[in-house]
Amino acid sequence: MSKTVTADEIRKSVEENDVRFLRLSFTDINGTSKAVEVPKSQLDKVLANDIKFDGSSIDGFVRLEESDMVLYPDFSTWAVLPWTDERGGKIGRLVCSVHKTDGTPFEGDPRNNLKRVLKEMEEMGFTDFDIGFEAEFHLFKLSESGNWTTEVPDHASYFDMTSDDEGARCRRDIVETLESIGFEVEAAHHEVGDGQQEIDFRFDDALTTADRVQTFKMVVREIARKHGLFATFMAKPVEGQAGNGMHTNMSLFKGKKNAFYSPDNEYHLSDTALYFLNGILEHARAITAIGNPTVNSYKRLIPGFEAPVYISWASKNRSPLVRIPFAEEVNTRLEMRSADPTANPYLLLAACLTAGLQGIKEQKKPMDPIDSNVFEMSEAERRERGIKPLPSTLHNAIKAFKEDKLIQSAIGEHLTQSFIDSKELEWSQYTQSVSDWERDRYMGY
Repeated sequence: MSKTVTADEIRKSVEENDVRFLRLSFTDINGTSKAVEVPKSQLDKVLANDIKFDGSSIDGFVRLEESDMVLYPDFSTWAVLPWTDERGGKIGRLVCSVHKTDGTPFEGDPRNNLKRVLKEMEEMGFTDFDIGFEAEFHLFKLSESGNWTTEVPDHASYFDMTSDDEGARCRRDIVETLESIGFEVEAAHHEVGDGQQEIDFRFDDALTTADRVQTFKMVVREIARKHGLFATFMAKPVEGQAGNGMHTNMSLFKGKKNAFYSPDNEYHLSDTALYFLNGILEHARAITAIGNPTVNSYKRLIPGFEAPVYISWASKNRSPLVRIPFAEEVNTRLEMRSADPTANPYLLLAACLTAGLQGIKEQKKPMDPIDSNVFEMSEAERRERGIKPLPSTLHNAIKAFKEDKLIQSAIGEHLTQSFIDSKELEWSQYTQSVSDWERDRYMGY
């Protein structure tokens, strides 16, 4: 759970750490972190929710004629960033929600939207939606001019001990930096692909975890540059190699009791968990648009690289969409394996939670678990067992999203229209582009 921090504690931290600038961060509809940075002299205005900015310049926010927005910092997210400005002073960071000038929460702010859905969860008697993200990323070397290249710092593989390469040194530096700002890092290791890394931090409530993912990405990119490397969370940066996933581990709690746990079946899943699971499966195609929001995302969701392609679930099998990891009672969870780290974490969790809560309301059990490899089944066998495919392109995912009123309600009317507009524009631009592959293939015609 997020810690309680007071305004006086922030003032004290500013003085003790020689903080000279305050970075007020928020997130746009595409999951991109934005920030307003003000000097230390504006601290009182920051703490009084009196910092305004122009929302018309942010993707998915507002029109020019209604542009004034106000930042409301969440004091519990206070952190002194462990790097200095050009004069040697520190930067203090606060994650903010966006409000209108009349003080009401702005419905186009993804963070506000997640808080809205969490209130609906609480009205159903649950106290926490606990989340663990496993966000993978690639490291590439920077050129002499400071631009990214496709040259990797290593050619290691899964769990390889590459203690002497720059990628491993960078990963350790990232871990130490995260711990210095309050993260509890549980594991860090090399992933399957060349230059691919994974760093896992402790489960927490949904809002705290979504905030931390955004901070995590910022730290990874900053420390990578310090090592002469470029970090990317792009879903599939290298053709023919494993892509970057963001496995999403989910549990519902009532107080200290994990509502997903039951000792009464082989999967140790309660009826609540099974109903929640069915909600995820029934709305998986629309959720995919949010969890895999780029054209490139669908070059990861292909057979052969452990990323899911079909809508099913299992315990030990890693090919289905949702896996049930072996865990003790408090850690019993559903692991959705489809999302990638280009997803907006606030929108993704709002969509998953809404689908799961709807499943609990409907009280329908999911399809039977699939214990064999889904990729090795024939199309006829998958059809017979009710296994449907995930969308194969962003275009198809947006079509599924436009047909699913529940998942639209999960992100609200404002964000729904902005999301559709943004993704349809992206798809249109992609279909008009001409790639090197096309030139190599067709120039001789």
